[in-house]
Amino acid sequence: RYRFVPWLALNLRRQQRTLRYVPESSQDKIIPDEDVFETLLKTFKALFINDLSRQADILALLPEVKCQYLELLTSEQKGSKVTSCSHRSQHVFSPEEVLYNTLGFTVSRDRSSLVSAGTGVFVTKGFVPKGTVVSMYPGTVYRKHEPIFFQSLGNPFIFRCIDGILVDGNDKGLSRSVYRSCSRRDQLGPFHMSDESWLTASPQNPLAVGQYVNNCSHERAANVCYQEFDVPGHFPVELKQYLPNVVYSHDTESHLRCVVLVTLRDIKQGEELFSNYYTIVS
Repeated sequence: RYRFVPWLALNLRRQQRTLRYVPESSQDKIIPDEDVFETLLKTFKALFINDLSRQADILALLPEVKCQYLELLTSEQKGSKVTSCSHRSQHVFSPEEVLYNTLGFTVSRDRSSLVSAGTGVFVTKGFVPKGTVVSMYPGTVYRKHEPIFFQSLGNPFIFRCIDGILVDGNDKGLSRSVYRSCSRRDQLGPFHMSDESWLTASPQNPLAVGQYVNNCSHERAANVCYQEFDVPGHFPVELKQYLPNVVYSHDTESHLRCVVLVTLRDIKQGEELFSNYYTIVS
């Protein structure tokens, strides 16, 4: 059972760095699911409030939710004047600034410090304590026996969950087209059920860069690990626009599978994130 499983032996030979063995019986939980949920909820709420003026169509359908968010915004901007639930001007931060103001750090893609490793992910600002959700693995979620053969060709970004669910984190080619198609299929009026912006250079959810975290080496030990997380049914509908995952089959009734990366130690500003594709989780 491998974490990353290109379907052809040809891909296996070319992408040996993507192999990671995890026993099905293992409990792949570094931190409780409740902590993952709270981190995502806190971050997504901050992103939503930061861009409240763009959420007019959604808030018009959710008047009670609108008042709640305006109250939250009011508490953050004590000096601003609020009149009931009316719209008011606000300073809009970049997603990276929102992440820093909310969690105390920012992460972004850049050239890896490892030779010939291509793109990597770095903590570009702040400090990340041990046991923190530092990134998310975006992509299309495939259940067992769903067609992924053509998307897998030459694709080093297919992540295998313990139960056989696959997440295709490739942001190019056929994988990109499939994700966009599924994401737009699932849209309900003004409600986006997933985030397409991770396919661009400027993701609106700045955590959605986990597919570019490189494998560790003898010189660079792993400082993050993967953890699977099923989005609960009570996850706020207005915040689903920040989830960088979408299911391939629309008629499924199971929860959306997400994969987050959790820090194994404290990580300082300027450090690159490294996981271990080979590590057995016990």
